[in-house]
Amino acid sequence: MVSAALLHEYAGFNMTDRLAITKTHKLFIGGSFPRTESGRSLKIVDNSEQVVAHLCRASRKDLRNAVEVAAKAQPGWQKATAYLRGQILYRMAEMMEGKRAELAETISSVTEHGQAEAEVAASIDRLVAFAGWADKHQQVLGCANPVSGPYHNFTFPEPIGVIAAISGDTWPLLELVSLIAPVICTGNAVVALASQSNPIPACIFAEVCATSDVPGGVVNILTGFRDELIEHIAMHRQIGGVLGSAELSSDERTALRLGSAENLKRVAFVSPGEDTGDWLNAELCHSPAWLEPAVEFKTIWHPSAS
Repeated sequence: MVSAALLHEYAGFNMTDRLAITKTHKLFIGGSFPRTESGRSLKIVDNSEQVVAHLCRASRKDLRNAVEVAAKAQPGWQKATAYLRGQILYRMAEMMEGKRAELAETISSVTEHGQAEAEVAASIDRLVAFAGWADKHQQVLGCANPVSGPYHNFTFPEPIGVIAAISGDTWPLLELVSLIAPVICTGNAVVALASQSNPIPACIFAEVCATSDVPGGVVNILTGFRDELIEHIAMHRQIGGVLGSAELSSDERTALRLGSAENLKRVAFVSPGEDTGDWLNAELCHSPAWLEPAVEFKTIWHPSAS
């Protein structure tokens, strides 16, 4: 039975005065949300120095787990029809539309550029744009080569396999989406490392992936410190390529290049232009040039009838 004193205490309780619960975001690996095996966490503070969320601090073991599930999922994703991949990317944009307000709030409370709504809108448009490229990039990037002889010669793009995507900090959601979309559009699986200064939008984007028909393991998102994980990303032999924001520091880019040289991993750092605001420019960021770092080219010869 509820005591009279307790009833009196809550008599004046207003639902608008309820306690705000600080959310703990987990990693996104293999379509599920595990905690880091290390048990470590990091806290994110807003512009007024208030803690707004706790996140998992990914370890080398978490990275290894993510790569393993990505490597298992990638062959099936590559064999999926280009039409299906495009439909799933479009579904991701639809689901992100439903989280527009939540994403804008998490960006504006921590990130300094002050264009949260524009960043979310551009991220949604970017998914739609690369959904359209899923069944068209083969014709645009491939070609029939002029050769002399009774045969045809064709060059066409193929996915690399597992690609690590490393986001910068200026546009925590937009840079992440701009790196992931062309990677999965072309049939690769991705292990993404979220923005270090504000990884919360990446965690919400992971929820989008989990409800958007994306096969488990095709998209994996880690949160943590770049200086702890970059060396292991570069040295991991199951990662076929690294796609990073050009915003990464000189030391970080050097570490990725040196580590990848040992296993001949492809490394590319992308940026739409010199100005950070260029990330919002659809004309610069929806180009098929963004697909090239995510593919390798195969040339075949085929006898002709004449």
